[in-house]
Amino acid sequence: MATGIKSPGTSGSQRTYDASRRRQAAEASRRTILACARELFLQQGFGATTITEIAAASAVSVESIYKNFGGKAGLVRALHAQSLLGTGGLPAEQRSDLAQVRADDPRELMEQFGRFTEEVSPLAAPISLLIRDAAATGDADMASLMKDVDDARHRRMLHNARQLIGRGLLRPGMSPEEAADIMFACTTPELFESLVLKRGWSAEQYGRFIASTLAANLL
Repeated sequence: MATGIKSPGTSGSQRTYDASRRRQAAEASRRTILACARELFLQQGFGATTITEIAAASAVSVESIYKNFGGKAGLVRALHAQSLLGTGGLPAEQRSDLAQVRADDPRELMEQFGRFTEEVSPLAAPISLLIRDAAATGDADMASLMKDVDDARHRRMLHNARQLIGRGLLRPGMSPEEAADIMFACTTPELFESLVLKRGWSAEQYGRFIASTLAANLL
């Protein structure tokens, strides 16, 4: 009799539910791995930290980390990408684009850029400095990653500059390249290192400094 037969709808719903649970579990595991990797890398340095240590701290297998990240350099790349998202609901880059599209007051926009810097730099700068220091030891993978990170940051600043000039928000006569270079200099991890890590500035103080520096040089 048919009472023991599941309907197609029930079977499909169960499969969808199971797939959703697997995705959620995989994402939770990924976040745990990255959190543990970040802590160990920043405590011990890139060279001194092993995949075995990260796997043990994350309660996953070494093979799982290699499968999902490809090794230590892949973990650092993923950490850097994660840090650029910021802590808001939308990724910081998307919020920055929205702010540029909606802004009418260029000084208020520079203040928003300062707040984005205040939010993202404490996450991203330490990872960028980790990459720099590992590259300085001769690690070829990290040297390649450092170039990729710098190139991507400059492309982003050039994108911002073109948007701002297109909307007439910057000083007349300023080229996109000059504006991009100014924004590139203001987002260098070495500046965060000098003022926050070495001189003890707060993230809020640092964000205000970036806002005022951008306003002074771009408007």
